[in-house]
Amino acid sequence: MRSNLMISRRALLTVFIASPLATRTASAEALPKMVVTKDPTCGCCGAWVEHVRSAGFTVEVIESPEMNRVKARLGVPQDLASCHTAEIGGYVIEGHVPADSIKRLLAENPSAKGLAVPGMPAGSPGMEVAGMEPETFEVVLFGPSGQRPFARYKGGRPA
Repeated sequence: MRSNLMISRRALLTVFIASPLATRTASAEALPKMVVTKDPTCGCCGAWVEHVRSAGFTVEVIESPEMNRVKARLGVPQDLASCHTAEIGGYVIEGHVPADSIKRLLAENPSAKGLAVPGMPAGSPGMEVAGMEPETFEVVLFGPSGQRPFARYKGGRPA
């Protein structure tokens, strides 16, 4: 009787581990919490937050009319500024950075301040506009040693 009970437990455990819920939970636990600061009147920032949430990030949103102060405090260069600023895992994320670039940053853990997508390129996460051709844009790695390209996208896809 006991061996049948062990098989049932193993089968149950196997089913749970293979389930999408277990995979999502494990993924979310592996990613640090993201804190996004955005202007209360910005709509595209909310769309970007939904993009990173759907990629498995847990996100806290802080609304502030003092975005320039937030960017200055976190060391975001003016030429890389965008509409919202996030903090995650000791890094700064500026603008419409795709979630897979953020995951890559966290996995590679480079010596840098963070990632930025300057401006608000059409087709970037949160900036999708029906009928508008998505732009090609770069994700920039920035920090004390300067700036360099980290990834390139056309719309939401790697280019």
